[in-house]
Amino acid sequence: MLELQTERLVLRPLSLTDAAPLLAIFSDPEVMKYWDGAPWSSLTQATQFIENAAFDPNHPTHVVLGVYLKETRTLVGKCMLFNSHPKSRRAELGFGLAKSCWGQGLIGEAAAALLQYGFRTLNLNRIEAEIDPDNRGSARVLEKLGFRQEGYLPQRWIISGHVSDSALYGLLAEHWHA
Repeated sequence: MLELQTERLVLRPLSLTDAAPLLAIFSDPEVMKYWDGAPWSSLTQATQFIENAAFDPNHPTHVVLGVYLKETRTLVGKCMLFNSHPKSRRAELGFGLAKSCWGQGLIGEAAAALLQYGFRTLNLNRIEAEIDPDNRGSARVLEKLGFRQEGYLPQRWIISGHVSDSALYGLLAEHWHA
Protein backbone atom coordinates (compact mmCIF):
# COMPACT_ATOMS: atom_id res chain seq x y z
CA MET A 1 0.00 0.00 0.00
CA LEU A 2 1.25 3.44 -0.90
CA GLU A 3 2.01 5.60 2.13
CA LEU A 4 3.91 8.87 2.25
CA GLN A 5 5.06 10.46 5.51
CA THR A 6 6.11 13.97 6.35
CA GLU A 7 7.05 15.56 9.65
CA ARG A 8 3.40 16.01 10.71
CA LEU A 9 1.39 13.97 8.23
CA VAL A 10 0.69 10.55 6.79
CA LEU A 11 -0.71 10.36 3.26
CA ARG A 12 -2.37 7.09 2.31
CA PRO A 13 -5.28 5.83 0.19
CA LEU A 14 -8.71 6.54 1.62
CA SER A 15 -10.80 3.70 3.06
CA LEU A 16 -14.55 3.43 3.39
CA THR A 17 -14.22 4.17 7.12
CA ASP A 18 -13.11 7.67 6.03
CA ALA A 19 -16.48 8.47 4.43
CA ALA A 20 -17.99 10.39 7.39
CA PRO A 21 -14.92 12.56 8.11
CA LEU A 22 -14.45 13.17 4.37
CA LEU A 23 -18.08 14.29 4.11
CA ALA A 24 -17.60 16.61 7.08
CA ILE A 25 -14.70 18.31 5.28
CA PHE A 26 -16.18 18.55 1.78
CA SER A 27 -19.71 19.49 2.82
CA ASP A 28 -18.32 22.78 4.19
CA PRO A 29 -19.24 25.58 1.76
CA GLU A 30 -16.04 27.48 2.61
CA VAL A 31 -13.86 24.46 1.79
CA MET A 32 -15.75 24.00 -1.50
CA LYS A 33 -15.95 27.69 -2.39
CA TYR A 34 -13.42 27.44 -5.22
CA TRP A 35 -14.06 23.85 -6.36
CA ASP A 36 -15.72 22.82 -9.60
CA GLY A 37 -18.78 21.46 -7.80
CA ALA A 38 -21.20 22.14 -5.00
CA PRO A 39 -20.50 21.08 -1.39
CA TRP A 40 -21.19 17.41 -0.80
CA SER A 41 -24.53 16.68 0.80
CA SER A 42 -24.59 12.93 1.46
CA LEU A 43 -22.52 10.09 2.79
CA THR A 44 -23.14 8.37 -0.56
CA GLN A 45 -21.10 11.08 -2.33
CA ALA A 46 -18.18 10.53 0.03
CA THR A 47 -18.42 6.74 -0.34
CA GLN A 48 -18.55 6.97 -4.14
CA PHE A 49 -15.55 9.31 -4.15
CA ILE A 50 -13.56 6.84 -2.04
CA GLU A 51 -14.55 3.90 -4.26
CA ASN A 52 -13.59 5.82 -7.42
CA ALA A 53 -10.32 6.94 -5.85
CA ALA A 54 -9.10 3.46 -4.95
CA PHE A 55 -5.38 3.14 -5.62
CA ASP A 56 -4.57 0.83 -8.52
CA PRO A 57 -0.89 -0.13 -8.75
CA ASN A 58 -1.45 -0.81 -12.47
CA HIS A 59 -2.37 2.87 -12.96
CA PRO A 60 -0.14 4.65 -10.43
CA THR A 61 -0.47 8.08 -12.04
CA HIS A 62 -4.00 8.45 -10.63
CA VAL A 63 -3.21 8.89 -6.96
CA VAL A 64 -5.74 10.08 -4.40
CA LEU A 65 -4.44 10.12 -0.85
CA GLY A 66 -6.09 11.05 2.39
CA VAL A 67 -4.12 13.52 4.49
CA TYR A 68 -3.96 12.40 8.13
CA LEU A 69 -2.37 14.07 11.14
CA LYS A 70 0.48 11.79 12.16
CA GLU A 71 -0.11 12.25 15.89
CA THR A 72 -3.82 11.40 15.93
CA ARG A 73 -4.36 9.67 12.53
CA THR A 74 -7.25 12.10 12.00
CA LEU A 75 -8.29 12.66 8.39
CA VAL A 76 -7.94 16.38 7.59
CA GLY A 77 -8.03 16.45 3.77
CA LYS A 78 -7.02 14.90 0.49
CA CYS A 79 -4.22 15.43 -1.99
CA MET A 80 -4.18 13.94 -5.46
CA LEU A 81 -2.52 13.52 -8.83
CA PHE A 82 -5.16 13.06 -11.52
CA ASN A 83 -5.96 13.74 -15.20
CA SER A 84 -2.66 12.10 -16.00
CA HIS A 85 -1.24 11.71 -19.47
CA PRO A 86 1.35 8.92 -19.21
CA LYS A 87 2.93 9.41 -22.66
CA SER A 88 3.57 13.08 -21.90
CA ARG A 89 4.53 12.23 -18.30
CA ARG A 90 2.24 14.84 -16.80
CA ALA A 91 -0.56 14.97 -14.25
CA GLU A 92 -2.65 17.52 -12.41
CA LEU A 93 -2.32 18.28 -8.70
CA GLY A 94 -5.35 18.85 -6.51
CA PHE A 95 -5.85 19.25 -2.79
CA GLY A 96 -8.42 20.14 -0.16
CA LEU A 97 -8.10 20.65 3.57
CA ALA A 98 -10.49 20.96 6.52
CA LYS A 99 -11.06 24.59 7.41
CA SER A 100 -9.88 23.93 10.98
CA CYS A 101 -6.41 23.18 9.57
CA TRP A 102 -6.02 26.20 7.28
CA GLY A 103 -3.01 28.45 7.80
CA GLN A 104 -0.77 25.79 9.35
CA GLY A 105 1.22 24.84 6.25
CA LEU A 106 -0.24 21.34 6.21
CA ILE A 107 -1.44 21.26 2.62
CA GLY A 108 1.90 22.56 1.38
CA GLU A 109 3.61 19.80 3.36
CA ALA A 110 1.27 17.16 1.93
CA ALA A 111 1.55 18.49 -1.63
CA ALA A 112 5.36 18.59 -1.41
CA ALA A 113 5.39 14.89 -0.49
CA LEU A 114 3.05 14.05 -3.36
CA LEU A 115 5.13 16.13 -5.80
CA GLN A 116 8.24 14.26 -4.73
CA TYR A 117 6.42 10.97 -5.35
CA GLY A 118 5.22 12.24 -8.74
CA PHE A 119 8.58 13.45 -9.96
CA ARG A 120 10.85 10.82 -8.42
CA THR A 121 8.78 7.65 -8.32
CA LEU A 122 6.37 8.18 -11.22
CA ASN A 123 8.99 10.01 -13.30
CA LEU A 124 6.57 12.79 -14.24
CA ASN A 125 7.99 15.64 -16.28
CA ARG A 126 5.27 18.18 -15.53
CA ILE A 127 2.62 18.70 -12.88
CA GLU A 128 -0.16 21.21 -13.42
CA ALA A 129 -2.77 22.81 -11.20
CA GLU A 130 -5.89 24.78 -12.00
CA ILE A 131 -7.40 27.12 -9.42
CA ASP A 132 -9.90 29.93 -9.19
CA PRO A 133 -7.80 33.14 -9.36
CA ASP A 134 -9.65 34.45 -6.30
CA ASN A 135 -8.30 31.51 -4.27
CA ARG A 136 -5.23 33.31 -2.93
CA GLY A 137 -4.54 30.60 -0.33
CA SER A 138 -4.07 27.90 -2.98
CA ALA A 139 -2.09 30.30 -5.17
CA ARG A 140 0.32 30.94 -2.28
CA VAL A 141 0.72 27.20 -1.66
CA LEU A 142 1.45 26.54 -5.33
CA GLU A 143 3.93 29.43 -5.56
CA LYS A 144 5.77 28.25 -2.41
CA LEU A 145 6.04 24.81 -4.04
CA GLY A 146 7.67 26.38 -7.12
CA PHE A 147 4.68 26.48 -9.48
CA ARG A 148 4.43 29.36 -11.93
CA GLN A 149 1.19 30.84 -13.21
CA GLU A 150 1.19 30.07 -16.93
CA GLY A 151 -2.29 30.95 -18.07
CA TYR A 152 -5.65 32.48 -17.38
CA LEU A 153 -8.99 31.23 -18.71
CA PRO A 154 -11.90 33.67 -18.30
CA GLN A 155 -15.33 32.23 -17.50
CA ARG A 156 -14.10 28.63 -17.59
CA TRP A 157 -16.58 27.26 -15.05
CA ILE A 158 -20.25 27.75 -14.28
CA ILE A 159 -21.03 26.21 -10.90
CA SER A 160 -24.52 26.54 -9.44
CA GLY A 161 -25.10 29.47 -11.79
CA HIS A 162 -21.90 31.27 -10.73
CA VAL A 163 -19.34 31.98 -13.48
CA SER A 164 -15.67 31.77 -12.50
CA ASP A 165 -12.29 32.00 -14.17
CA SER A 166 -9.31 29.64 -13.94
CA ALA A 167 -5.65 30.32 -13.35
CA LEU A 168 -3.35 27.62 -14.70
CA TYR A 169 -0.11 26.77 -12.91
CA GLY A 170 2.71 24.46 -13.92
CA LEU A 171 5.83 22.95 -12.41
CA LEU A 172 8.49 21.14 -14.44
CA ALA A 173 10.60 18.33 -13.01
CA GLU A 174 13.77 20.26 -13.85
CA HIS A 175 12.59 23.19 -11.70
CA TRP A 176 11.48 20.88 -8.86
CA HIS A 177 14.87 19.17 -8.76
CA ALA A 178 16.67 22.53 -8.83
